[in-house]
Amino acid sequence: MPPQDLLALRNQFERHNILLAFNGLFSATLIEEIGLALRKHLEALSATPTEVTDVFTIYIEMTQNIRHYATSKNLSDSQASGTITISREQDHYIINAGNVVDIADGEVLLQRIHHLAGLDKTGLKALWKTQMRQPRQAGASSGAGLGLIDMARKASRPLAASFNRLDDRSGFFSLQVVL
Repeated sequence: MPPQDLLALRNQFERHNILLAFNGLFSATLIEEIGLALRKHLEALSATPTEVTDVFTIYIEMTQNIRHYATSKNLSDSQASGTITISREQDHYIINAGNVVDIADGEVLLQRIHHLAGLDKTGLKALWKTQMRQPRQAGASSGAGLGLIDMARKASRPLAASFNRLDDRSGFFSLQVVL
């Protein structure tokens, strides 16, 4: 990257009030270290304890989802990397995360997000309770979508997502949570 491109990147960060950005492989150690730095950074910016906890919780959920997906699909390093940004807009924190996924997985995720976005707080709570009562499938790597439901419940706006096809087998899935 030429030095002048770094200035353009910095300007974009400033324009979008990006507090933290990462692009690459999410190891368990890296998720933890970035999480600790995120907490300290938010505290230094005088975020309330609730804001710090909520942003941290969403960050952990999103990065672990990226890591678990890459592991479950045995993706190469170039395919397994993810991107996350955390920004501030007026009274809200915005967490965006994305990664490369199989087309079928991306389309299912997109439908799931659109369904959750259409529910109000009461509907999300009812769905969460229903999911909690469901038996967990043997060998399941996740809590049957509880993480997505929990993020939707914490969010101050409906979840937003996009899916951009990269080729005939994969695409880039992006999720936005506004707190």
